[in-house]
Amino acid sequence: MPSRRAFLAGLTSASLTPTLGWADVGNPIALSAAMDREGRYLLIGLTAAGDIAFRIPLPARGHAAAAHPHIAEAVAIARRPGTFAKVIDCSTGDVTQTLRAPTGRHFYGHGAFSGDGTLLFTPENDIATGQGRIGVWDCSAGYRRLDDFTSAGIGPHEILRLPNGTLAVANGGIRTHPATGRDKLNLDTMRPNLALFDTSGRMTDFAEVPEAHHHNSLRHIAAAPDGTVVCGFQWQGDPFDTPPLVALYTGNGTLKPTDMDETTLYQLDGYIGSVSAFGTGHYAASSPRGGLAFQFDQTGQQVGTYRMHDVCGLCAAPDDTCLVTDGTGQVHTLTRDTLTHRTTHTLAFDNHLTAI
Repeated sequence: MPSRRAFLAGLTSASLTPTLGWADVGNPIALSAAMDREGRYLLIGLTAAGDIAFRIPLPARGHAAAAHPHIAEAVAIARRPGTFAKVIDCSTGDVTQTLRAPTGRHFYGHGAFSGDGTLLFTPENDIATGQGRIGVWDCSAGYRRLDDFTSAGIGPHEILRLPNGTLAVANGGIRTHPATGRDKLNLDTMRPNLALFDTSGRMTDFAEVPEAHHHNSLRHIAAAPDGTVVCGFQWQGDPFDTPPLVALYTGNGTLKPTDMDETTLYQLDGYIGSVSAFGTGHYAASSPRGGLAFQFDQTGQQVGTYRMHDVCGLCAAPDDTCLVTDGTGQVHTLTRDTLTHRTTHTLAFDNHLTAI
C-alpha cells in the first residue's frame, strides 16, 4: 500500500473537472464576505477597479473564502467555532457541496488550496486536546477528506500557500472550546508561532513569538513573491503595553518586528485585522479598531499611515497595488505612496480580502 505522502504527491497529476475560470465570471482579483442593507450575507467578487464581478448569497456570516487557483470555485468556511464549509460555484452561485469538520473538530475560518488546485487545507481545532490540526481534502474527488497533520501549535487561525508551494500556518496560540464560545482558556501559557510545511505535512521551518511577547497572538499572514511573510498580531496582554503588532518573516525561524511609532500603537487597541504584501518589498496592515491602515517598506520601516473608518480588508492586486475595503462599503487602492478612493458599494465588507 502506498504511503500517505506518495498518495498525496500522486494527486498533483490528477485532472480537474472542466468548468469556467475566473475570467468567465467577471475577472475578479479578490473575494470578500459582506452584508447588504437588508442584513443578508454575501460572497463578493471584486475586480481590480473595485467593481463587483458577482455577488452570491451565503447561509450565514462568512469570514474568509478560499479561492481555487484555476476554476471559478470558492470554499466559504464558517467563522470559528464553525463546523461546516460551503463549496460554491461562482459561475452559477450554487452551493455544490457542504464540507463537515470531523467529529471533535471545528474550523477556524480560513483555508488554502494547493497550487494545482487538487488539495484544500483547513485549519482546525482538536477540541479534546486543544491542539491545532490541518485538514487535507481531495478536491479532485469531490472534496473527500484524506488526512490531517499537526499545525505545530494551538489555534491555527490562517493557512497560506507561499509562491514556492510551501504552506505557512499562523498559530495564534489561544485555546478555545465550543462549550465556552470565544473564551480564551490559556492566556498565561499561550505560545503563538509561524510554522511552515510542505504539502505532505512535513514541517520545514518554525518561528516562535519571543517569550517576552507571548501574549501576541499571530492571526493573519500574507506572502510576497519572494516568500517573505508579513504577520499581523492581536495583543492579549496588558492593554497599556505597546508590543510590535506587525512582523516580517524571511526564513531561518525569525520574526522581525516592523518599526511602528508608539503613539500610533496606542491607537490600535492591540489589534491588527489584516495584512498584505504588494509590489516589490511593500507591505500593508490594517486596524479596524484604530480606523487606520499602514504601509511598510522592505526593511519594516513604517512609511505611510491612512485613516479610514472600520478599515480591514487588504489584498495585493496584479498591478502591484493593494486593494483596501472597509465596513462602510468603500474600496480604495493603495500604491507605494498614495491611497486613492475607487468606489463605494451599499455593503458592509467583512474583515478579509482573499486574493485569486
